[in-house]
Amino acid sequence: MFKILILEDDLALRKLFQSVLIKNGYTVTGVSNGEEGLKELDSSYYDLIISDIMMPVMDGYQFVQSIREAGINIPVLMITAKDAFDDMRLGFLSGTDDYMVKPININEMVLRIGALLRRAQIASERRQVIGSTVLECDSLTVKTQGESVILPQKEFMLLFKMASYPGKIFTRQQMMEDIWGYEWESDTHTVDVHIGRLREKFRNNPDFEIVTMRGVGYKVVKK
Repeated sequence: MFKILILEDDLALRKLFQSVLIKNGYTVTGVSNGEEGLKELDSSYYDLIISDIMMPVMDGYQFVQSIREAGINIPVLMITAKDAFDDMRLGFLSGTDDYMVKPININEMVLRIGALLRRAQIASERRQVIGSTVLECDSLTVKTQGESVILPQKEFMLLFKMASYPGKIFTRQQMMEDIWGYEWESDTHTVDVHIGRLREKFRNNPDFEIVTMRGVGYKVVKK
C-alpha cells in the first residue's frame, strides 16, 4: 500500500485530500508546513508527497528544495492557488514533479498521483539512491564516493529491496519469497547469511546501515 504525505496548512482542505486518498486505497499522513514535513520524512518512508506552496514556517518551495538537496527523490505533486507562470516555473526548478492549481478537480488529482507513482516505480526498478550511495541494477553495482562494489545477485537484490524503502521492516520469510521465490527449499537462515555479508561489506558506508529487528527481520536506515 502506497504512503502519501500531505503538506497543507488549510485544515479543511487537508482533511478532504486525506479522505479522498484513503478511499482510493492509500495510507495518508497530513502536516501543516514544510518543517513538519521534514520531520515526518526523518521518521517514516513515503512514496509520494503532495505540497502546498504558501505555508507558515517553511513554504513548499523551500521544502522541496531541501529534500532534493538531501538526495530524497520521492515524487512531489505541488497544489497551490498561485497560477502565474513564474510560480509554476519556480515549483519545477525547486524539484517538483507535477503541478496543479486550486481549485482542483479531485478526480484529476487521483489520476495524476497514480501516474507519478507508476513513473517513480519504473525509475526506481533500475536505480536507487541513498545520499551519496547509488545502487545500479544493470551492473549489480553499489557506488559510494567514487568507490564501486559489484555484488552477487542475491545480495544485491536484498540490499536494493531494503534500500528502496528506508525504515521499512522486511521479515525473513518475506525476503525469501521475494528474492528466492516460493519454491525455494532452503530456510530463512539463508537470509541471515546474506545480510551478514552485506553488513560486513558496508559497515563503513556513510549513508545507511542495516538494522536487525530482533525476532522480526531487517531494515535499512539512513544515517
